[in-house]
Amino acid sequence: MGAGIAQVAAEAGLEVRLLDPVSGAYERAMDRIGGFLERKVAKGQLAAGDADAALRRITEAGSVADLAAVELVVEAIPEDLDLKRDAFRRLDAAAAPDTILATNTSSLAVRDIAVAALHPERVVGMHFFNPVPLMALVEVIAAPGTAPSVVAATVALAHQLGKTPVETADTPGFIVNRVARPYYLEALRILGEGAAGVEAIDEAMRGAGFRMGPFELIDAIGADVNLAVSQTVWEGFGRAPRYLPHPLQAVLVGAGRLGRKTGAGFYAYGADGERGEPWSGVASAVAPGAAPSPLGPDAIRDRILATIVNEAASAVEDRTASPEAIDTAMRLATNWPNGPLAWGEERGLGTAVATLDDLAAGASDDRYAVVPLLRSLAERDGSFFTARA
Repeated sequence: MGAGIAQVAAEAGLEVRLLDPVSGAYERAMDRIGGFLERKVAKGQLAAGDADAALRRITEAGSVADLAAVELVVEAIPEDLDLKRDAFRRLDAAAAPDTILATNTSSLAVRDIAVAALHPERVVGMHFFNPVPLMALVEVIAAPGTAPSVVAATVALAHQLGKTPVETADTPGFIVNRVARPYYLEALRILGEGAAGVEAIDEAMRGAGFRMGPFELIDAIGADVNLAVSQTVWEGFGRAPRYLPHPLQAVLVGAGRLGRKTGAGFYAYGADGERGEPWSGVASAVAPGAAPSPLGPDAIRDRILATIVNEAASAVEDRTASPEAIDTAMRLATNWPNGPLAWGEERGLGTAVATLDDLAAGASDDRYAVVPLLRSLAERDGSFFTARA
């Protein structure tokens, strides 16, 4: 991630300093950036002279003290809170008073990182998506103590880098990792109930316009990563049933079936990466005695889309982000065919509410409880995009 961020900044004409305490990390980053730029030149997307100029703009910093004169620092170290707090403690001590300190965290609360700084008002989240040179979205996360001027400057920088920034509050999962949860979790619930198989669920969602079905996508991301994010969001929301990780996630991780990177996940994969048959072991993990009526493609689609719309509505209701920001984020980061809120309105918000109410009637907890804003808009034929005017 750090190499990708450095690349887009250098291509945008900015001078970049790279700091990594790991021996050889700078050289590996430069090799990676150079290779990426060479491919752009070969495709006619970048002039050779511009590629050379971009590489010259990137230099190595020997220590945190060498970053004292920079205008903005983007931290892109592993998702470990203690590591990040230590980094921000040292950055805050070394950087100039007006330097913005940004974290590229994808799952940790920015406010929990900012407490390490004596000047938390200059700490902001700047969450890029991988691979950075190809992904347009940047989530700009304002912690409770982040100065508005810092948020505005970070948004402006994202534009300068050629990205599309969306502003989000410092809530668990921000926008993308939160609103995407139901795509996986509801698919897992359907599978766990024995109401449909892996292939049937994936086919139903591809038929709805998604590029990849939920199980194909978990295999691409990694079952371990998917479980870790689910766990983080669930914990962040006080272990609310709506976000509860599904036991099947732990089953795959425990079996070492992490997806494409291990050659096996919900599907088996050949040496050439070609997808094979679904894992037969999934069937043994399905809830014993569960024998609901099999779900067809339309019912599968309706359940998953209803839970996505409900989650997006929740993010509007608790002011995590604006409806426009939520739909933009989900289109750009997940390549969904439409933003969930606009999609919900096109399909009819009442349809989502009716689906959720039916599911809630058979649930033992409130995981399918309709968000009050969604129910209110459905009852009065309102719109998310005028509700907060």
